[in-house]
Amino acid sequence: MKAKKNLIIVGDRVLVEPDEGMDKTSAGLYLPATVREKEKVLGGYVVKTGPGYPVADPTVSEEPWALSKKKEVKYVPLQATEGDYAIFLKEAAVEIQFEDKKYLIVPHTAILALVRVEITEGESEN
Repeated sequence: MKAKKNLIIVGDRVLVEPDEGMDKTSAGLYLPATVREKEKVLGGYVVKTGPGYPVADPTVSEEPWALSKKKEVKYVPLQATEGDYAIFLKEAAVEIQFEDKKYLIVPHTAILALVRVEITEGESEN
């Protein structure tokens, strides 16, 4: 029997696969690691997101003995979705290694912008 590991992202966090292509400028010059370390903003692809921001349920009594049954937690979903390209603050990211692959866990509040590819049906250009 083989066990499968599942990485679960909690709360308002986003799992990002860093864009390793950022070591090259638009002119094609390669940047040394010392230059890249000074960058304040990074980019990468969103692999997974947490459920979002938890919302307090106003119907829940503050007395634990008064709860008749456990209610499901509700969340405000995040804007980031799997496949988006996220531009985020480097200092807020936490680097992890999962199954021999490097990832960054980024709080949703540290994401500055998202690039999302949307395919639309339209007229062809002739």
